[in-house]
Amino acid sequence: MICTNRLKKLIAIVGVLLIVALTLTGCDDNRTYDVYESSKGYNLIEGDATTSNNMFASDLCITDGTNMGVERVESQVAGSAILANRTTEEIKYAKDVFNRMYPASTTKILTALVCVKYAKLDDVVVVSENACAQKNDSSVCGLKPGDRITYKDLLYGLLLRSGNDAAVAIAEGMSGSEAEFSKLMNKEANLCGATHSNFVNSNGLHDDNHYTTVYDMYLIFDKALDNKLLHDIVTTASYDASYTDANGSPVHQRWDNTNLYLTNQVRQPVGITVLGGKTGTTNPAGYCLVLLSKNSKNEELISIVFNADCRNNLYYLMNQILDTFGS
Repeated sequence: MICTNRLKKLIAIVGVLLIVALTLTGCDDNRTYDVYESSKGYNLIEGDATTSNNMFASDLCITDGTNMGVERVESQVAGSAILANRTTEEIKYAKDVFNRMYPASTTKILTALVCVKYAKLDDVVVVSENACAQKNDSSVCGLKPGDRITYKDLLYGLLLRSGNDAAVAIAEGMSGSEAEFSKLMNKEANLCGATHSNFVNSNGLHDDNHYTTVYDMYLIFDKALDNKLLHDIVTTASYDASYTDANGSPVHQRWDNTNLYLTNQVRQPVGITVLGGKTGTTNPAGYCLVLLSKNSKNEELISIVFNADCRNNLYYLMNQILDTFGS
């Protein structure tokens, strides 16, 4: 784990050495490089030379990818995993955090982030036949063609019930198609620093070109939690949705969270309070879970397990990681 403060000091030292080197060479080139104006021009910073600018990763947990703590848990039951302390800005556990993984429905965290950033949440979406054309074994909210529902309600269906129909309805409502919406997804992922990812759909159904890493997903989830609505949704156990069907008649549905911690079907880790998160499952992706918790010190934790070999082992390993490294 590389501490942010150490990274700042390293950058400062390198800068001083470069200045000394240029001074010793006696370079008298009149062409000057204004670092503040140039950086501002490339949108790398805001403000000017008199403005205090934060580094991009000043409030993030930084890692060089080294595995940490894998020998203390049953790490072999999953492909990759991470535990990041948001409060102390430390990586506490890491396994293959930069390996390319399929995210399954944890993709919907990014879909939700794009939605709250670019959509007017009270606007009404008319659900298409395409959005409802999901496979029988697909996770859906039970939307019907012609349903009229707000983006805000769709977000609850997306993140609690993990509705693939809600994901497509959001994508089509905002961009006209999933292909166009995925461009916004990749743009937003890059803004989060998630540069080892590529997203081609809004729901996470398998595509060989749809992938991420657990570290990239940490960056995306961390950003999503900064939005109060998304924070509230992922920590909600159930939601009563109200909207209208194609004939204007009222529809009422109750959507329960797919996170087994929130439905009390899995024990809470020792000394940890699980607040919420997002699940995901496909055959190629295995069982995936992105989790937000707090420890006894009231420190916020993000923990992620990808590609667990079964649901029981997904929660077993997550508990082991939080039991061992979360306090």
